[in-house]
Amino acid sequence: MEDAEFDRALVASAFRLAAEEGWRRVTVAEAARRAGLRLDQARARFPVRGMVLLRFGRLADQAALARATAEGGPRDRLFDLLMRRFDFVQAHRAGVLALLRHLPTDPGAAALLACDTLRSMGWMLDGAGIGSRGLRGLLRAKGLVAVWMWTMRTWQADESEDLGPTMAALDSALRRAERVERCLHPGAAAPAPEAAPPPSPAPAFTEPPGPFAEPPSPAI
Repeated sequence: MEDAEFDRALVASAFRLAAEEGWRRVTVAEAARRAGLRLDQARARFPVRGMVLLRFGRLADQAALARATAEGGPRDRLFDLLMRRFDFVQAHRAGVLALLRHLPTDPGAAALLACDTLRSMGWMLDGAGIGSRGLRGLLRAKGLVAVWMWTMRTWQADESEDLGPTMAALDSALRRAERVERCLHPGAAAPAPEAAPPPSPAPAFTEPPGPFAEPPSPAI
């Protein structure tokens, strides 16, 4: 079994185990046994349980970024990426809810997830063609973490099949974030999307951008 397939199988097993018995009872060894996976490979790929959380975040990011597109405005692209990330989380809903119930009693896991979520939101910005480098990029990523966490609260109570309330909460949060950055940076130029360097410099903005503003001719 290839590493990527192994990781998906073990992570899925771990979250099924969490749904059944709570996150506190989850171990890498037990998740591997239940999925019929080799323990030696589990030890090599997941030396500590925290690696399950990191792999889960990476798989969620990959699911979102797999269909990243340059079409539409920056906020629309971010919305699509984050909703695809929620679709991945939804597929493991019961286990994720068990994890969220456990986090207040596990500061280490909470801190690990906080750092990983910030890194993930940087990838979401990059995937949407929005600069994530430098101080402003870091502030954008932190703002997007707040958007994600706020929407997550709605997702936890959202039992609809189409995640309509979650979609509405995400759209509202992104619009609020955009208004906030317009207030904080009136007239400041946002960086062009970070991609392979174009043969000539990208054109500058000609009007005050929002938090997710894009240049007139974004680099592909």
